[in-house]
Amino acid sequence: MAPVGGGAGGFDAAAAARRQALSTKAGPMALLKNLRVFGIACFACLGGLLYGYNQGVFSGVLTMTSFKEHMGNYIEDEATLTWNSSKQGWLVSILELGAWLGTMYSGFLAEILSRKYAILVNVGVFIIGVVVQTTAITGTGASSILGGRFVTGMGVGSLSMIVPMYNAEIAPPEVRGALVGLQQLSITLGIMISFWIDYGTNFIGGTGRGQHNGAWLLPLCLQLVPAVLLGVGMIFMPFSPRWLVHHNREAEARSVLARLRGLSQDHELIELEYAEIKAQSLFEKKTLAENFPHLQDMSVGSVAKLQFVAIGSLFTSKAMFKRVIVATLTMFFQQWTGINAVLYYAPTIFQNLGLNGTAVSLLATGVVGIVMFIATIPAVLWVDSWGRKPTLITGAIGMASCHFIIAAIVGQFQHDWPAHKGAGWGAVVMVWLFVIHFGYSWGPCAWIVVAEIWPLSNRPYGIALGASSNWMNNFIVGQVTPDMLRTMTYGTYIFFGLLTTGGAVFIWLFFPETKGLSLEEMDLLFGSPGVADKEKERWREVHAEVGLTDLLRNAGLHVDEEHRESDGMIDEKPVLASELETTEKHH
Repeated sequence: MAPVGGGAGGFDAAAAARRQALSTKAGPMALLKNLRVFGIACFACLGGLLYGYNQGVFSGVLTMTSFKEHMGNYIEDEATLTWNSSKQGWLVSILELGAWLGTMYSGFLAEILSRKYAILVNVGVFIIGVVVQTTAITGTGASSILGGRFVTGMGVGSLSMIVPMYNAEIAPPEVRGALVGLQQLSITLGIMISFWIDYGTNFIGGTGRGQHNGAWLLPLCLQLVPAVLLGVGMIFMPFSPRWLVHHNREAEARSVLARLRGLSQDHELIELEYAEIKAQSLFEKKTLAENFPHLQDMSVGSVAKLQFVAIGSLFTSKAMFKRVIVATLTMFFQQWTGINAVLYYAPTIFQNLGLNGTAVSLLATGVVGIVMFIATIPAVLWVDSWGRKPTLITGAIGMASCHFIIAAIVGQFQHDWPAHKGAGWGAVVMVWLFVIHFGYSWGPCAWIVVAEIWPLSNRPYGIALGASSNWMNNFIVGQVTPDMLRTMTYGTYIFFGLLTTGGAVFIWLFFPETKGLSLEEMDLLFGSPGVADKEKERWREVHAEVGLTDLLRNAGLHVDEEHRESDGMIDEKPVLASELETTEKHH
């Protein structure tokens, strides 16, 4: 379905007040109160583990002697097995290019097939890509790796968008940040596992010219394990209740929502959440029927055209364009912190910092995986209490500081590391500290923000847009990092440090706090200037039709229908019925 303008005004505010009174307080205990949703989200996040493992495994494979011997003219010097830096960048970044393409079609799949079936389709795409990569052993070398990584990238790129959306849509507001943040935790778990598998398999057949091909084939083949688990298990997972409502499967949606919350279908919290979801969906459908009556026959062509209407509408209103800016720039700054320069080229970076030998650099890389995984855990547990904005700002300041310190150490000692091993290890520790700051902040929070700020019908396309920004910038970082490390040396870290500082400024000036709001309440946060009287009236009709007005009245809440306009914004004030009675007595 396509998006429309408008906001629910005081109805959403009143609904939020009542829902928060009935809900569990955000924090670790809220996860225990929502164990069923927590378990489903953990399983769905195998998609994130696929992404993380694939992201991390290649950094170690690139340093393996037996792998280099299969890469033909991608190796600049056959005697020393030195990479051509530009071609090495392509070998790494081709996955991100495929992932960018994956995000482009994922919105269509998620809306037409459902979030659940879209995940299954992309697991299949991922498996095909892994199989193609393993054929590099037959002599096709770089061509198989390039083609396979591109196809694999399509799968992980689409999963990186659909899994957070699925988790956001099944989660209650008080744990939504934690459940979406699980995506990043699973990514870091995949990275950590891949780094240590690389370290272990590097010794198969020795580390020199006699190294066995299994040293790099085994890490690549092991990607199939979580993919198969996700594909089989997802068959038994529930559909998103929000997708079900939007596709007229309302009885099933109510049943799924009740099971997810562990409550009866007639519980007040279920009735309230279901009414909010249905109101948002119904409002959009009514507006679509009025604005695009010729596309209501639900034929394949009409449905496809409505998807393009949805994409175009991301840029047609100020309120929606604010979301576009927040999503795309948050992902831009996430990638230009330099995190994937570290993850893709960690062994190379550590060798440049004076750590001699592939085994030692892989060992230091393994520590990167451990500290990043551990640092992400607090964000999953407490991001719904901390808030997104302070967490992002603190993390950016920490990462920028690490970059500048590394730049100072490298600039001073890069020409004589053997005589300054302490300085080299100091720079390594700063890389580890940089990864810690990323782990608790921009890693999980960026994905949380992109998954939660969109209206129901815009969500697949809005998240796809944010994810496409992530992957396109990821592609550029992967492509240019080898040449930057070779030509700019310490200037690389200054460059990333300045952009990370810019990310902190952007969040401070332009980012609105989103913690604790339901997905349907984001309209209140981002605003809809100059909402037409017709749309306000439609919202009243919708809320009455789905029973939300009666639910709030029965709960002792009343929406003041006398609204005022200020700076083009409509203000409908939700008040307690008891407060209204007190006011009337004073009059």
